[in-house]
Amino acid sequence: MATATLPIALLPAREIGATAWAPDVTATYGVHRHVGAWDLMLHGNAFVQFIYEPPPSVHRTGGPATTQTTSVNWGMLMARRRAGAGRVGVELMLSLEPWTVPACGTLNYFQTGEMCAGDTIHDRQHPHDLFMEIAAEYDRPFAAGMRWQIYGGVAGEPALGPPAYPHRLSSIDNPVAPITHHWLDSTHISFGVVTGALFTDTWKLEASVFNGREPDDHRTDLDLGPLDSVSGRVSWLPTPRLALQFSGGHLTDAEQQFAPYPRTSDARVTASAMYQRMTRAGWWASTAAYGLNGAHILLPGGIDAFRYSNAGIAETTLMIAERHAVFGRLELVGKPAHDLHLDSDPLAVLPVFKMQAGYTRHFSAGPVPFGLGISPTLSLVPPELQARYYGRFAKGLDVFVVIRPPRHTM
Repeated sequence: MATATLPIALLPAREIGATAWAPDVTATYGVHRHVGAWDLMLHGNAFVQFIYEPPPSVHRTGGPATTQTTSVNWGMLMARRRAGAGRVGVELMLSLEPWTVPACGTLNYFQTGEMCAGDTIHDRQHPHDLFMEIAAEYDRPFAAGMRWQIYGGVAGEPALGPPAYPHRLSSIDNPVAPITHHWLDSTHISFGVVTGALFTDTWKLEASVFNGREPDDHRTDLDLGPLDSVSGRVSWLPTPRLALQFSGGHLTDAEQQFAPYPRTSDARVTASAMYQRMTRAGWWASTAAYGLNGAHILLPGGIDAFRYSNAGIAETTLMIAERHAVFGRLELVGKPAHDLHLDSDPLAVLPVFKMQAGYTRHFSAGPVPFGLGISPTLSLVPPELQARYYGRFAKGLDVFVVIRPPRHTM
C-alpha cells in the first residue's frame, strides 16, 4: 500500500491498534466487509495452550504450579466511514481471558505487573480485561498534506510506546507475553483516554491525557479514574517497510504495591523500530524496542526515593507460504527486586535475560484457519534469586493451538 493513499483510506494497514502506526506493508489478518457506507474489519487471535515450567517458583503468585492449560485471546471490531472530508470510526475490543485464564494468570517466569488476591503478580501474565477497547475517532484535513485526529474512549490506548504486543505482526504467532510489557506497552488498556494528533503521510505527532492506573483484578468491569496522566509520541515512516516511534509520559498512581507500600507514579520513555517486508513466499516482521521506567517509591518512615529500570526487546517472525511460522524473542530487563518479592532492598534492580524460540504449522482446511505450535523459553536467573528458582536457569515449554482469521489484502 502506498503511503499516498493514507488520507482517503478507511482502513490503512499501518493502523493496527488505537492511534499507533506500523509499517505500511503490514500483513493484515481479518474479515473485511462493506455495510452501507461503513467499512468493517474483524480481527482476532486465540491461543489454547499447555504450559510447562519446571521446577516451579515456590513464591509464584497464585501458587507453585508447574503445568497449566489456558487460553489467551482477543477479538476486535473496527468500523469506519467517511464523514464529509473526514473519517469517523469506532473500535470495540474484547477478551474472554477473565474466564479462560485461571488463577492469577498464565505461567510466565519473571513476568510482573498488576494485582491478584491482594498481592502483586509475578511469574504470571495477568489476564486481560473483558473490555480492552471501547473507543471512537475522527480525523479530517487540516492543511495541505496534513490531517488532525481526535481519539477517545472509556477503554483505549494512549500515545505511549510502540503498538501493543497483541497487535504486532512480529509476535502474532507467539502466545507468551513479553516480560518487557510494563516498560513498553502496558497502557494499551487504559480506562479513560483522549488523544489529539496531527499527521501527514510520513509523520505523526500525538498527545494524550488518560487514566494511567493499572486495572484491578475484577476483570469484567470498567476501572474508570481521573485523566491525570499525560503522554506524547512522535512516529515516522521513512519507508513503507519501516516505522519508528519515540514517546514519553507520566503515569499518575500507576502501579499498586503490596503493603506497606502505596501506589507509585511512573515516568516512562520508549523508543522502537518496526521493520516488515514481503518475501517471495510470505513476509518477515521484526520489532526492536527500549523502555525506561522511573518510579517514585515511598519507603517506610516516609522516605521518598526514585528508582530507574530499563528494558529491551528484539522479536521477529518469518511466515512462509502462510503455512510455516518461525519466531523468536530476546529480552533483557532490569526487574525491580520488590516486584519479584525480594524485599531486602526495595530499590534494587536485578537483570533478567530471557530468550524464546518457536514454530507454528498453519492449516487452512475447513472454515477456520488454525495452527499447531511449540515454543521453549529459557531465562537466566540473577544470583540473588537462584535459591528460589532452584538454579541458574528457569526453563519453560509452551505447546499451543492458534486460531485467527485468514490473511486479507486491502
